[in-house]
Amino acid sequence: MLSQSDSEREIKKVLPSRQTGAYALMDSLRRHGVKHIFGYPGGAILPIYDELYRFESRGEMQHILVRHEQGAAHAADAYARATGKVGVCFGTSGPGATNLVTGIANAHMDSIPMVIVTGQVSRAAIGTDAFQETDIFGITLPIVKHSYLVRNPRDIARIVAEAFHIAATGRPGPVLIDVPKDVGLEEFDYIPVEPGTVKLPGYRPTVKGNPRQIKEAIALIRQSRRPLLYVGGGAISAGAHAEILELAEMFKIPVTTTLMGKGAFDENHPLSLGMLGMHGTAYANFAVSECDLLIAVGARFDDRVTGKLSEFAPHAKVIHIDIDPAEVGKNRQPDVPVVGDVRQVLIDLLRRCREENISTPADFTQAWLERINRWRRDYPLQVPQPANELSPQEVIVEVGRQAPHAYYTTDVGQHQMWAAQFLKNGPRRWISSAGLGTMGFGLPAAMGVQVALPNEQVICIAGDASFLMNIQELGTVAQYGLKVKVLIINNCWQGMVRQWQETFYEGRYAASNMEAGMPDFVMLANAFGIQGRVVSERASLSDAIAQMLSHDGAFILDARVSKNENCYPMVAPGKSNSQMLGLPEIKKLEKATELIYCSNCGAKNVASNNFCPECGTKL
Repeated sequence: MLSQSDSEREIKKVLPSRQTGAYALMDSLRRHGVKHIFGYPGGAILPIYDELYRFESRGEMQHILVRHEQGAAHAADAYARATGKVGVCFGTSGPGATNLVTGIANAHMDSIPMVIVTGQVSRAAIGTDAFQETDIFGITLPIVKHSYLVRNPRDIARIVAEAFHIAATGRPGPVLIDVPKDVGLEEFDYIPVEPGTVKLPGYRPTVKGNPRQIKEAIALIRQSRRPLLYVGGGAISAGAHAEILELAEMFKIPVTTTLMGKGAFDENHPLSLGMLGMHGTAYANFAVSECDLLIAVGARFDDRVTGKLSEFAPHAKVIHIDIDPAEVGKNRQPDVPVVGDVRQVLIDLLRRCREENISTPADFTQAWLERINRWRRDYPLQVPQPANELSPQEVIVEVGRQAPHAYYTTDVGQHQMWAAQFLKNGPRRWISSAGLGTMGFGLPAAMGVQVALPNEQVICIAGDASFLMNIQELGTVAQYGLKVKVLIINNCWQGMVRQWQETFYEGRYAASNMEAGMPDFVMLANAFGIQGRVVSERASLSDAIAQMLSHDGAFILDARVSKNENCYPMVAPGKSNSQMLGLPEIKKLEKATELIYCSNCGAKNVASNNFCPECGTKL
């Protein structure tokens, strides 16, 4: 492997005048800092793989051979989430390209920067229904930030530079480059394009927030007595963790995050309320239902967060900070919209507060925080301990206790929600399919993270049904010696489907039981040369997780948990966030009969007259 200085000198050498399109592509990727590519070869992309062979043999980059193209897309996606860099994946034409589609859609929904390179049939054959021809450019138009069909090899260097710029700036997203086979083979006079030198007229994402709107946002914050920070994935993309912490502590504002926003705020901090929404904490959902100011930071008012939109934060004025102007006002009209890079907007807001010596009294939100803490005490997350079996929650709590600083990837379903509830993650250490909800994401995502960060502990929380969707990637794990750990929360069901069927479909469990045909996961892991273990008893749980974490290699821990456990709290479709299923009945009755709180001091039971008896505020 070349050192950084050797690699830089290699790039600066004068290139031969004649090169192929495939060389231009690989050299351009190298110039943009690409070290790893996830992919699977095939006929139309062979010229590119032939050139990749030469780059790999010189130690300039590494190709990770997945067992299915969907795995390549998910691995590149997670690589980007964990590092903040652009992830790269390859696939050939036809089925190779269409197998990437789910992963591209997943990245698009979660705003993940990726560059996807697909092979295509030769230019003369496009449109003739040639062998393995699909219009991947057209197929992916709704799920990419931008896309290219390369017609001339002379455009490749510029296209790669533009693709990386588009993928990583503004609201991040996937960019597709479709390369016909003969374009990869054609020789031409190659002139490289350096990163950061391209100009794209009309593409100028707004970075700096409008000063007048920032001033208005500060005024609303100062007026509020029940503020709430609602933080989404945009804060992760922008790296705004320190600024969110400073804002929260400056004004004593509690913080709740979306599934995408986990890790943007320290979940051990006393101001943290954890996740809100359909399976969020009760105290986060009550807080958003009662707040008088909602500060949305890099969030998009997704339906799984808002519940019944018309009743989401019904008493609150809204500040919405987001880099994508299309998101501002799309679902909820803000009182103060601020378009710009989340981190930059917060930097400017905090600087203005410091320059104007804006501070908050010690008791600014004290009554509000005390009220939230009562909810926290009354409605804690529950960790059942059934008599003769393990609960899913206690398994996840234990792995979080033993590996608090790991990078966690998840599949999709109940186990994902339990992991989101109970794991407390640092920045970029929570990697989960949120917007698309893609089963099968967890294992290839763990591969991507481990390739990017070989010395970090990477744990995939999987469900038995989800794990089966991309289980072939154990071959990739084995081939490259990736030390990923997979914890299967095995209840022999499509757990979330079963829960919905129980709750909303009168227990008609149509096609959701996975017990018939369930493999022995440990024997299957062993067939790939990977160690594994089954755990089903509480007395063995701590030791089993310790064994998994200490093993010097990949490990599969099959945790056999109670089959009928449901994930609560749960906001039913069409209901407001304050109407959660699964809360203690006595607490729900107490909540239902609770009287009005004073908006100024937070005093309780003040509905009997028009003025608060504690502070005199008119109600």
